Amino acid sequence: MERTGEKAYLVLENGRVFEGRRFGAPGELTAEVVFTTGMSGYLETITDPSYWGQIVVQTFPLIGNYGVIPADFESDVVGPRGYIVKHWCQAPSNFRSEGSLDAFFRERGLTALEGIDTRTLTKLIREKGVMNGMITSDPTKADIEAIKAYKVSGAVRAASTKEPYVLGGEDAKVQIALMDYGMKRNIAEELVKRGARVTVCPCGTTAKELAGMNVDGIMLSNGPGDPAENVELIENLKEIYKLGKPMFGICLGHQLLALAHGARSEKLKYGHRGENQPVKDLETGRVYITSQNHGYAIVGSSIPADMGRELYVNVNDGTCEGIRYTDCNAFTTQFHPEACAGPLDTEWLFDRFFAGMGE
Repeated sequence: MERTGEKAYLVLENGRVFEGRRFGAPGELTAEVVFTTGMSGYLETITDPSYWGQIVVQTFPLIGNYGVIPADFESDVVGPRGYIVKHWCQAPSNFRSEGSLDAFFRERGLTALEGIDTRTLTKLIREKGVMNGMITSDPTKADIEAIKAYKVSGAVRAASTKEPYVLGGEDAKVQIALMDYGMKRNIAEELVKRGARVTVCPCGTTAKELAGMNVDGIMLSNGPGDPAENVELIENLKEIYKLGKPMFGICLGHQLLALAHGARSEKLKYGHRGENQPVKDLETGRVYITSQNHGYAIVGSSIPADMGRELYVNVNDGTCEGIRYTDCNAFTTQFHPEACAGPLDTEWLFDRFFAGMGE
């Protein structure tokens, strides 16, 4: 099929320009450019709040072939600011599809480019590290200094729910508070399908408020941005874990709880984003294949020895992928055990969380 989209460009902060064609919503924007290696799950990527403030590059060349399926969305919002693919499928084929990516992006205001050499772009990010970029119709007018100055900030409060809401039945035997830092929907669904009544709470919900809810456990969700930026939320978590409730944190939730214990975070060169990240269990030696989406990691050596220890590490680069705490009833993972999209190798960690609540 002939491609007729208007020419547009990605201008990186190092001055490199990539030519492509527009689809989706019109507009010009600057954001952090990251890549994800998933061969499927583009709908989950597009609706993942963890991509707030970023331009997502899909390394798999054909995107959109199974259309738009709202039942697969991870949230009600579009996470990324921009989206880049090699080819987008203009004739999707799937019995569950309710439309095309182009129409969906126009409706949700997401600016996208196709025809970009995503292989070269990805190799560049791997070699030079994550950098900012601008999607524009006129690369000669791009302000490189302004592109360099862009920073993802205020992401968690922007992505979090503003009011609490409840999921699951009234007759549930387990009550769980889920702290929403930019939550993927499947985290809540994993809790509900195990019989929990889940109250999704705004990110700033205090320890006093949680104590008044009389919950059996506390779940800390994923989310976007630099974890160390969230000073108030980290201080809040210091009080929350004193409640003594069983806790399970995923991705940003893992990072925030570690920072609340005095650990340190660092920005990775290009992050871990995809569905095939190998993680080693330090207790058993077993390796799991996991789904991940993060640009920061906790420095394993910075975890206070009297408070916790590393539970999992990334096989590729040795970074911290999980912590078991000894000063509170909590464990956390950098990877996503709910894994939508991705392998379900570590889904059993939700069962471990329930076991810790006495179920």
